[in-house]
Amino acid sequence: MEFLFSSSKMPALFCLYINLLVNCGVAIFIMPENVTIPALIAFGDSILDQGNNNYFPTFIRANFPPYGMNFLGEKATGRFSNAKTPTDLIAEKIKVKEYVPPYLNPFIEDQDLITGVSFASSATGIDPLTAKINSAIPMMDQLQMFSSFIRKLHLLVGKVETSNILNKSLYLVSTGSDDFVDNYFTYPIRKVQYDIPSYCNYLISKASTFVQELHKLGARRVVVFGLPAIGCMPTSRTMHGGKNRSCASIYNKAAKFFNKKLSSELYSLRSKDPPVKVVFADVYSPMLDIIKNPQSYGFEIVDKGCCGTGEVEVSWMCNALSRTCSNVSKYFFWDSFHPTEKAYRIIVDNLLERYANEVLDL
Repeated sequence: MEFLFSSSKMPALFCLYINLLVNCGVAIFIMPENVTIPALIAFGDSILDQGNNNYFPTFIRANFPPYGMNFLGEKATGRFSNAKTPTDLIAEKIKVKEYVPPYLNPFIEDQDLITGVSFASSATGIDPLTAKINSAIPMMDQLQMFSSFIRKLHLLVGKVETSNILNKSLYLVSTGSDDFVDNYFTYPIRKVQYDIPSYCNYLISKASTFVQELHKLGARRVVVFGLPAIGCMPTSRTMHGGKNRSCASIYNKAAKFFNKKLSSELYSLRSKDPPVKVVFADVYSPMLDIIKNPQSYGFEIVDKGCCGTGEVEVSWMCNALSRTCSNVSKYFFWDSFHPTEKAYRIIVDNLLERYANEVLDL
């Protein structure tokens, strides 16, 4: 981490900005000058969905106010946040582009295809049943979309340049939260079939297959996000946190067990012959640290979202009729599932600071 110091000779506002960066524990990531990443490509769920769910029948959408309240003139694009998602923020940080489009956008431009898209679909999971329950795009279907994307690249830039783009691009994968929150802990089907450890093993097997198939298609810089502290999401607190709405311990225990198994599996893939070039990124720890020490990061409210009561509202329940908080910068969560852009920025900087060198060495 770089430490920045203010001087009494600096303009007051600049000094305030620098002090906030330091005091709020923000890691400052700077892209190495000698490294170029041609494209960013994302798979998974609502953390990385840029609006793909707008383009097929599903009730899990965010293309209406107040979503996008602080994005491009209050534009609701399908991003589950008040502004940018981690997909945008990482693309911005690695100097690819400022906004990553959804692949299913029928008006997508050729240059946007060349520099990367998101295939992610809100409310999907590693478990195919999760996608079915939520009418989302299954993970393996996202891989099929990626194959179609590769064929389009061939037509646009030729096979040699397509191979170069695929090998050097950054790939993000974020999925698994909905498998527990919207599936395992909500419906009885998987509970009858699996206890938590065996369900985690089932998910890890699916995740491993996904990563290996992605590698076969040319991906060489793959980052798989671990589960966040899903028990501390406002909706988890409301449903399973007791009268004090504490973090739901069973959810967090499941996430920690899953993350340990996933990290081990991805590490083993790197030891294969030929090696699968993938990095596990711990999201759980930085998120939980913010929730336990909110003031250190400039937050005041971490147990409720900004939209509505902040306890249950997400997707269609967070709508134009919902009361919205007066100062979103005080909130870690935007709705009852998803962080604000401010929260995402802090976590993204943390992840880049911890894992960028390892990823770029792949």
